[in-house]
Amino acid sequence: MAPCPQASFFTAEKNGENGITVYQKSTGNPEFNKARDIWFKDRRYILPAGDARIHWDKENVIAVRVFDQSGAGGMYAKPFEISMVDLKYHIIFDFSNSAFIYSGDSIVSRKFTVRNVSGKELFKGKLEIRVRLCSDGLTILRESHDLDLQKAAQEEVSFSLPSDLSKPAIAEITFTDNASGQKISASLEIPYILTPKVPEEPRINGAKVFGVRPWSPFLFKVAATGVAPLKYTATGLPDGLKMDETNGVITGTLRKKGEYLVNLKVENSAGVSDGTLKIICGDRISLTPPMGWNSWNCWGLSVSDKKVRQTADAMKSTGLIDHGWTYINIDDGWEYTHDKEGMILTNSKFPNMKALCDYVHSLGLKIGIYSSPGPKTCGGYEGSYTFEEKDAKAYASWGIDYLKYDWCSYGNIAPKPTIEQMKTPYREMKRFIRNAGRDIHYSLCQYGMGNVWKWGAEVDGNSWRTTGDIEDTWESLSSIGFSQDVCSPFAEPGRWNDPDMLVVGMVGWGPELHYTNLTPNEQYLHITLWSMLAAPLLIGCDLSQLDPFTMNLLTNDEVLAVNQDPLGRQATRVKMATGYEIWMKPLEDGSIALGLFNKTLDPVYVPVDLKDLGLSGKHSMRDLWTQQDLGKVRDHFEMKVLPHGARMVSLR
Repeated sequence: MAPCPQASFFTAEKNGENGITVYQKSTGNPEFNKARDIWFKDRRYILPAGDARIHWDKENVIAVRVFDQSGAGGMYAKPFEISMVDLKYHIIFDFSNSAFIYSGDSIVSRKFTVRNVSGKELFKGKLEIRVRLCSDGLTILRESHDLDLQKAAQEEVSFSLPSDLSKPAIAEITFTDNASGQKISASLEIPYILTPKVPEEPRINGAKVFGVRPWSPFLFKVAATGVAPLKYTATGLPDGLKMDETNGVITGTLRKKGEYLVNLKVENSAGVSDGTLKIICGDRISLTPPMGWNSWNCWGLSVSDKKVRQTADAMKSTGLIDHGWTYINIDDGWEYTHDKEGMILTNSKFPNMKALCDYVHSLGLKIGIYSSPGPKTCGGYEGSYTFEEKDAKAYASWGIDYLKYDWCSYGNIAPKPTIEQMKTPYREMKRFIRNAGRDIHYSLCQYGMGNVWKWGAEVDGNSWRTTGDIEDTWESLSSIGFSQDVCSPFAEPGRWNDPDMLVVGMVGWGPELHYTNLTPNEQYLHITLWSMLAAPLLIGCDLSQLDPFTMNLLTNDEVLAVNQDPLGRQATRVKMATGYEIWMKPLEDGSIALGLFNKTLDPVYVPVDLKDLGLSGKHSMRDLWTQQDLGKVRDHFEMKVLPHGARMVSLR
C-alpha cells in the first residue's frame, strides 16, 4: 500500500491500520510526526479463505482510508494489488537498510536481507544472483547461496562486483523454494558514474552573474576546482569589494547601483583558468537559482546546531563548495518562543544563532532559516504571525541570507483563501526583510496554491514552491517534475519556480536515515530535470555520508551550468509521446540544452527532430553528463535512454 494509508477495510469492516498519529505530544510544543519510515513500509492485509467477511457469491468491496499530511496524500508510492497468497507474501528482499559500499571510486559490494515474514512457514531454497550489463546483457557476476529460513527469521546476503564499473548494470536476484518450486524475484540497479574525475588543472565553476543591493553585505565564493593550493585573483572589482586570494571569497559593500565586469583568474601548479563574473548592484538578487543544502529531507525536526556545523564543514571538505554549492539552510525545528519584547528565541538545540551564522560565513558559505506566517510552523514550533518585523530584524542581526516562509498554520487564519489573502502574509514579511539591512533570499513555500508562479514576483518572492512536498519515490518525483511546464513562462533571473528539494543520497526526515528509494537512473533523471527547470537546487541528504555515486550527481559542472545559466530561462516541454518526453532550455551563449526522459520501465530510443526545436542545418552535440562531444547532427537523431532515466545534451 502507499505512503499514507491510515486504515484498510474489507466489506465495511476494518482489517488493518498503521497506528501512527499525526501529532505527537511531547514536553513543550506538539511536534509534527510525519514518520516517513512508517508510511513507506509495505502493509499486507491477509484474510483466510474461510473468513466470514468474504462473500464468495456476491460483490466484495475493499477500501483504504488515507490521510494527507501536508503532502500529496493518497496511494502512489507503489501499486496496490489483490491476489492469492503465495511465496512473495512470505519471503521478501529488503534493500532499504544498506547502500553500495565503495573503495575509493569503485563499487566493492552490496548487502541486503532476505526475510521470512511468515510466523508459521519455514523455507529452504537457493538464492541466485546474476549481474548483467544493460548495454549488451553480458553477465559479469553469477553466484548462488543456500538459504534455510526458519519462521520469522532473516539472513543477510552480500555480493561483490568488479571494480571500476562505469556502465549501467542490473542485479537480478531470485529465491527458489525447494519444496514447492515457487520463485520470487527482484532486480536492483547498480550505480554507475558518468561524471569525469575533476582534473588537476584549475577550472572556474559556478554562477557567472551575481546580484546585490546597495549597502548590503557582499559575500560571493568563486567556485573553482583543481589540485591545491589554488590562488585566486580578481581585476576590475568595484570600490568597496575585496577578494581573499587564498579562498576566492569576495566580501565588502557596494554603495551605488551599477554593473561591473570582473576578470577572474585561478592558478595552481598545473595551470591557469580565466573567467568573468558580472556583478549587478541593483534591486534584484538571486540572479541564478540558489544552490545549497536544506535540513528537512535529512534531519526533519531533529536538526541541531551541531548537525548544521557538521554539514557546513562537509560542504567545504567534500569540495561541493568548489562546484557552486553555497547555502546551508535550517528548516523547521530551531524555534522556541517570542519573549515579552517580541523577540524570537531559539530552542536548546541552537544555543547561539549569531555564532552559528558567523561560523558558516567564515567558510565562505551562506545560511538560511525557516518560519511560517502563521502562529505555528508545520512542526508546531513558534511562527512569525504578528511578529514579522521583529523576526526580520532578528534574522538580519544574526546574519541570515535565506528565508523559507512556509504557509502552515496560516491556513487556520485564512482557511479558504482568495488570491489576495494568499498574497497578504507574504507581502507583509516582504516589507520587513527588504528593510532589514541585508540581502535575504525570499522563498515562498505554499505548495503552489493559487498558481503562485503568476503572482510570486508581485510579493517580491525570489522563489516559490509550485507543489507539495516531494518524496523519494518515482511517483512523487515524476508527478512533480513533469508538471512544471505550466510554470515555465514565469521564471527569470531572481524569480524561480521551486519544485522542492533534492532526494538523492541518505535521506529520512530525521532522525533515522535511509538511502534514497530512487534508483540510480531515477536520480540521474532527478538532477537532469531540476537543472533543466532552473530550479533551486537544495541537497536534502546527510553530507557526512556522501558516496561516490551521489558526489557524481552533485559535482558535474556542465550539468550544473545549465541550471546556473545567466539567461535564466526555464526549460519547456517540446514533445510528449507515449513513454517519453523531450524538454528544451535556451542558454545565454545561443546554444540549447535538451533533456530526454524515459518514463517507462524499459529502455527506449527517443527520436529528436531538429525542426521541432526550431533548428535547421548542422549542429554540434555534446553529452553533458559524460562531458564528451558527440559530433555533428542534422535534421534528426535518436538516443537510447534507460528505464526511468535521462540523457542531457547541448546543441550549438
